[in-house]
Amino acid sequence: MSELIHSCIDITMARKLTASAAGVPEHIIQRGNNSKVVIAIEEDMMAYVTWLKDYAKKYNVAIHAWVLMNNHVQLSCTPSSASGISQMMQSFEWMCVLYFDRRHQRTGTLWERRYRSCLVREETYLLELHRYIELNPVTAGMVDEPAGYLWSSYQCNGLGKKSDLLMPHKLLIALGANADDRQLTYRSLFKTHVVKKICC
Repeated sequence: MSELIHSCIDITMARKLTASAAGVPEHIIQRGNNSKVVIAIEEDMMAYVTWLKDYAKKYNVAIHAWVLMNNHVQLSCTPSSASGISQMMQSFEWMCVLYFDRRHQRTGTLWERRYRSCLVREETYLLELHRYIELNPVTAGMVDEPAGYLWSSYQCNGLGKKSDLLMPHKLLIALGANADDRQLTYRSLFKTHVVKKICC
């Protein structure tokens, strides 16, 4: 994307992480090993959301947007400390490995060696990132409209569905004087489904 306005950083779980910055939003992509299906059934989706919520709370990471696809997950989130996201992801990925190995009688690598993280350096880009994340199921041909997919934040950000996982970013809150106005403005961002490729 020619007008790139956020920096892409490969995050290696084994090394000390210094890329994150407190209060700076990030775009996180976590893929199954070799892009294989990881989250195949609704029960797995529910478990994933529960652990993400628990570890986000434990390490003070605000989750603004998400989508759970069969072979990858994308998040928009802001840490309150430079180590928050790395701590959240390490704990979370380990819990997932334990769960999926036990439940599905599997062995071997579950996730790619790295999750990818892109710092969102300009806040005006954040809503475009949310749009990209929440349109993933539409782009993949799974649903016609983002509201038709249960495992993303669109129903929360655009329709007012309650979720303990969601912590709206201040830019979303600034979209309107009340919840109805904010949701109406947010939905207007999705009138067309053409999406730009996001660098991450």
